[in-house]
Amino acid sequence: MKILHTSDWHLGQEFHDFARDHEHSAFLAWLEDRLEEHAVDALLVTGDIFDSQNPPITAQRQLYDFVAQVARRMPALDVVLIGGNHDSAGRLEAPRTLLESFGVRVVGSLPRGSDGRINPDHLLFPLTDSDGEAAVLCAAVPFLRLPDLPPAPQDEADGLIWGVRRVYEEVLALAAERRTGGQHLVVTGHCYMTATEISDLSERRILGGNQHALPADIFPDDIAYVALGHLHKPQMVGGRSHVRYAGSPLPLSVAERDYKHQVVLVDLGSGCAEITPLHVPRSVPVLRVPASGAAPVDTVLEQLRALDVGDDRGWEWQPYLHVEVTLDRPAPSLRRDIAEALGGKGVRLAKLAVQAASATSPVVGLIQPDLNSLQPEDVFSRRWRRDYEGDPPEDVLGCFRELLEGLETGDAAP
Repeated sequence: MKILHTSDWHLGQEFHDFARDHEHSAFLAWLEDRLEEHAVDALLVTGDIFDSQNPPITAQRQLYDFVAQVARRMPALDVVLIGGNHDSAGRLEAPRTLLESFGVRVVGSLPRGSDGRINPDHLLFPLTDSDGEAAVLCAAVPFLRLPDLPPAPQDEADGLIWGVRRVYEEVLALAAERRTGGQHLVVTGHCYMTATEISDLSERRILGGNQHALPADIFPDDIAYVALGHLHKPQMVGGRSHVRYAGSPLPLSVAERDYKHQVVLVDLGSGCAEITPLHVPRSVPVLRVPASGAAPVDTVLEQLRALDVGDDRGWEWQPYLHVEVTLDRPAPSLRRDIAEALGGKGVRLAKLAVQAASATSPVVGLIQPDLNSLQPEDVFSRRWRRDYEGDPPEDVLGCFRELLEGLETGDAAP
């Protein structure tokens, strides 16, 4: 039984206002070939399929074209899509009935019945091997939002972690009732686990994530494989090779330019899962000048003049360029000087970041933060520090995070 695990496609994402449809199309074409090459039986996509809750038409078309093409090439392939924190659960699930005719299962939100219990029919799916046997039972748990969690006891130190643990315990209990002898159990999730590495520039702070790291023991050892989404760097959790993030197929910020982006091939035999990363080719490089940190203008201009980025395949293949300079005095001609240094090279200037050379530099008051790099919580904290002394208290931040979560899900009180 072969499973391919991938996540965090972020279809529709823009890299500093540059559309990435070309890169996503290249990845999806590559993925189709790998599915056929390795005779994969099931594809798991663990959340953040789209970059926003209202993705552009081009992004939606890419997903549905991919589903149709894979169905033509591999009609027996099982596909499971779960919602992430960037996805709209309702939008993702809207074509569910149609997608099921292509062998695609979609779980955008946690399905509960009128009695408040989890509906196993919309969460537990058999996955068939090359012989048509239901070799795997998949427990497809999506990104969990506050309304998905049961209320915690008053004396519980962290009600959020308690609630997530209860959800997984209920799901695993339902799975135990449905598993047949010898059937592997595969579980999905879109969350932030302890002892993992995040990318602050592109991974949104989420419920059960970034402020609330979930303990690895949420997933018992008898699970054959845990397919996680949310973190863009591929990695194992707690040293357990069968609990892992596949990571994103593309760098979603300059901080991710050195990630070894991959999808994960999982071969479930009679023993332990055999796991093989398949590295995704980088169709468009992300360049940084200087390679790290910031440098004085003259140094940066010299490095830009020396760039060798010749590529005549068209603008969509041109590398993205992140430039970071330090200034000790105002430089009104900086952008013009950089444009001249690039001299028509085949590169797209994605971002120009400026830092003051020292705290006493005359340009300190002229440098404004890049709003694209700020999270809502960053803006809140900056405003708090402006009006009060020190950082906002943790209980205030907790209320602010709950409010943000409610706004994203539409559950905020009027």
